[in-house]
Amino acid sequence: MHSYVYFGGISGAARIARLLEIHGEKMKERLTRLKTVRRLIKNNRIESQEELLGLLQKEGFEVTQATLSRDLKLLRVGKISDGHAGYVYTLPEEDERRESEQIYIQDFLRGYVSIDYSGNIVVIKTFGGHADAVSNALDAMSMDEILGTVAGENCIFACLKEGVTGKEFMRKLKSRIPELEDE
Repeated sequence: MHSYVYFGGISGAARIARLLEIHGEKMKERLTRLKTVRRLIKNNRIESQEELLGLLQKEGFEVTQATLSRDLKLLRVGKISDGHAGYVYTLPEEDERRESEQIYIQDFLRGYVSIDYSGNIVVIKTFGGHADAVSNALDAMSMDEILGTVAGENCIFACLKEGVTGKEFMRKLKSRIPELEDE
């Protein structure tokens, strides 16, 4: 697609400079959009282009389905099974990480008994001897909401970042581990 811009009485050098400026702005916008698409795919379970378009609009980007399709092709975005009944978008280097994350999720699900929270402290009770594996699984998921974890024999304390509530943490954890039972 070509864009034509009328410059009136602007000299040749100024016209070229303005064209480069316009092109540079479009390239900068595209790079920003591509970074945003990568971040959204990394941080969300996105099942469709419509869902991704909606998230991009919330971020302030107005793009067409065709533009988004080209962006996804450029980023080599694929779809993988979410382990349930659907598929989610993934970035190429995400495939291996997702496989190992699934192993950690299974460790978490096998070992935890209950989860409760107060303020910015989350207490996860585990079966005897499972706290270390569950804590390692939680740490491996690299959840931005967690400052750190401390594991004992059958109990884990997770300290959340300032401003993150236990309810928000649980919502994010359930988005990562849909099999997690409601308490």
